[in-house]
Amino acid sequence: MDVQLKRGLLDVCVLAAIKDEDSYGYKIIKDMKPYVEISESTLYPILRRLEASKLLTVRSAEHGGRLRKYYHITKLGLERIENFNREWKEMIAIYKFVNKEEEYE
Repeated sequence: MDVQLKRGLLDVCVLAAIKDEDSYGYKIIKDMKPYVEISESTLYPILRRLEASKLLTVRSAEHGGRLRKYYHITKLGLERIENFNREWKEMIAIYKFVNKEEEYE
């Protein structure tokens, strides 16, 4: 798979993982696991990139005597998910066109 495409897909997956409630790294990985495997070494750079792009915000809170970072999706992050859904419909149409000959075999 194209590296840029995969990167964009993972970004949207991370945003989707925090869409309904704030979350932290380990929980994001756990929530994504049934759909896509992602390691900590992949997740944390994505989170930093999404924060730099203003698609999410970060706050620290104490949990079990340690500070934990919680990630919150922003309005821009929600818009990115909406844009992805529109783009995906176009990708499905392109996929169907590319594979139309196989349908008739």
